[in-house]
Formats: sequence, structure tokens, C-alpha cells
Amino acid sequence: MKQIEGGVTAAKGYKAAGVFAGIRRKKNDMAMIYSEVPCKVAGTFTTNIIKAAPVKWDMKVVKESPFVQAVVVNSGVANACTGKQGLIYCEDMATTAGECLGIPKNAVLVASTGVIGKQIPMDKINAGIHDLVPNLGSSLEHGILAAEAIMTTDTKKKEIALTIELGGKQVIIGAMGKGSGMIHPNMCTMLSFIATDAAISKELLQEALSEDVKITYNMISVDGDTSTNDSVILLANGLAENEEITEKNEDYYKFLQALNFINTYLAKRIAEDGEGATSLFEVKVINAETEDQAKTLSKSIIASNLTKTAIFGNDLNWGRILCAMGYSGAQFNPDKVDLYFESIIGKIQLIENGVALDYDKETATKIISQSEVTAIADIKMGHSKATAWGCDLTYDYVRINASYCS
Repeated sequence: MKQIEGGVTAAKGYKAAGVFAGIRRKKNDMAMIYSEVPCKVAGTFTTNIIKAAPVKWDMKVVKESPFVQAVVVNSGVANACTGKQGLIYCEDMATTAGECLGIPKNAVLVASTGVIGKQIPMDKINAGIHDLVPNLGSSLEHGILAAEAIMTTDTKKKEIALTIELGGKQVIIGAMGKGSGMIHPNMCTMLSFIATDAAISKELLQEALSEDVKITYNMISVDGDTSTNDSVILLANGLAENEEITEKNEDYYKFLQALNFINTYLAKRIAEDGEGATSLFEVKVINAETEDQAKTLSKSIIASNLTKTAIFGNDLNWGRILCAMGYSGAQFNPDKVDLYFESIIGKIQLIENGVALDYDKETATKIISQSEVTAIADIKMGHSKATAWGCDLTYDYVRINASYCS
């Protein structure tokens, strides 16, 4: 497995584009991904009871359509809480894209991100689709334009690509994502689109994605809000010409490992780009009795507002971490917990068996003041572990969200 330059256009047969349709001010606001040949598709979606219209459309397409060949995304308006009209607009988007590309409307996925409650401006959306198609291309720049066009409050684009060998053939997986606020995925306003030229059955593609989101996207939190639009889409067009993966053999697990690398990378980029964030906060719970126990504890810590503000202030208030563990619902013995902080500066132990150590506070402050900080909680109950990712909570988070609609 080797990371390479590129994003969603890296794999064979994929094209992308990003254009300005006038939905947002002065920024590209529509993107398209297109495969030259039909793709197998898998998807995972928000478990929020209130699902945006694009989520409902895509869930139906992923489940029922024989193939998918294109994805159309707009930023600026989420098309959530828009009733029957929102679903009609999803079909209109897919119909327009299908007519422009010469494919069926049920081979087109749609996604939207932005303000909840507003109807999407279909005149601008349709014009944008007509502009996207002639601008499709497979270059790095085309992938970058698409990745930038799906950003809302994101401060940086998020894309990655890598290559692996399956059955003696080079296989590429490329991806792009977005997410900065309203981030507390439980799938399975973050979006992730993954495109590979691997040949793999639809059933195993879906199983691979469904399992992997549990330890990647579902382990991040910026603000504890599960969006109405959370979606992860995985396309596989088979152009690498490897022998199709139809069983859980060595090639399947190599593919799963590569998919995990892609999703972990994007999940961390989303967490560190949290609205107003200044640092990526990683939490590892080790020596747990079960993986579920470790997941529950680690995610409770990174979702704690008090812990997040302590990280922002470089404040060694480790009691907030134990507190978050204590109300997580997971059972453990607090009198056995060891806690460490780690960053590029070094590693320091703050508590042992639930009691504070006489550590050097100046060194500890330097460690937690870095742009990437890790807390490690050893609960000494077994051999399972889990990792979660979040960010600090700053003044700017309030500023951004206090004026989001205006």
C-alpha cells in the first residue's frame, strides 16, 4: 500500500469537476464525480430520524439501482426539512445530470450540504449541472476543484489517494470529503466520496464500508451534533481488471486495510478542521475488556465540551477526562485508570491508578499545546482498544455558528 498524489480522480475511469453556480457567494459550490463505466456502489448514511432529501434519494438508489455512474453535490443549501418538494428536486437533479451524461436518473446520486430548511434553487442547480458536464476531467486539478466545491465552513480541502496490488493488478482508491461543523456521525454536515477501480462484488463492497465506518467516521466528533445529511459513498468500477473479489480472501482484507487508511485519514482531517478548532484531539482507550467498551469511553471523552475547552486553554484539568469516562455508560474501575498525554514534544503520565502523579506541569503544558494532542487512558481490564478523534472548542466555534445563516 502506497499513498499517492491525488483524490477522487486518481483511480482509472473517474472524472470530476467543480464550478460556481451562484448558490454561494464567490466560491465554487457544485461538484460532480463521473465514472466512464457503471459502478458497484455502497453507502452509509446518518441515523438521525430527520434525514435530508438527498439521503433518502441515495439510500433508495444504493439499495435498488443496478449500477451508479455519477454523483452531483451542491454546497450552500442542505435540502433538509424540505418536505416532498425536496425529494422532487433530488429527482430533478438526477434527471438533469442523467440527460446530460446519457445515463439513467437512477444511476445518479445527489448530495447537498449547507443551511437546513431552505429549498435548493433549482434554476441555479440545473445551470450548474449543465456547466459541470463539459468541465469534467481526470487531472489532479479537476479533483481539487471538486473537493473545494463541496466545502462549507471547512477551511481546507480534504482528499487522499493510494495504490495497492490485488491479484497482481494495481488498484487505486481515491477520495474526497467535507466536514467542519455538525459533526458527530453515527451511520451507519459530513460527506465522503470514495472512488476505486477495484473489481469487487456489491455485497462485499457494502460490508467493507459498513464495518469500516464504525471505527473511522463514527469515531469522530466536533460538536456532538449528528447531521441530517451525513453520507459516505463508495464507488467501484472494476477498471483495474483484478479478479473480482467475491469472497473474504486475502485480496478482500488488503482492500479493507486500504479502505480503512482512506477513511481514517479523512475522518482525522474532518476532526482537526472542526469549526474554530486549533488542534486535533485524539483519544486512545487501551487494555479495555471489549472493543465496544473502549469505543464508548474514547468517544465520550472527545465529545466532552469541558475537556475540549481544556485542550483549547492548554489547561491540565484531567479530572474532566475521568468525569467524561464516568458518565459514558461503560463500566470500569476508576481506581485502576492510568492517564497519559502525548504529542510531538513527548509523552507524560498524569495519573496512576486514578490518583494524580507529581508530574512536571511546564512539560505537560508544552505537550498539550501542540496542534495534535493524544490522551491515552489505560483502564487495565483486558486487551481491547479504540481510538476517537475530535478537536478543541474555541471562541470561534460560537462566533461561526451564531451567524451561520446570516
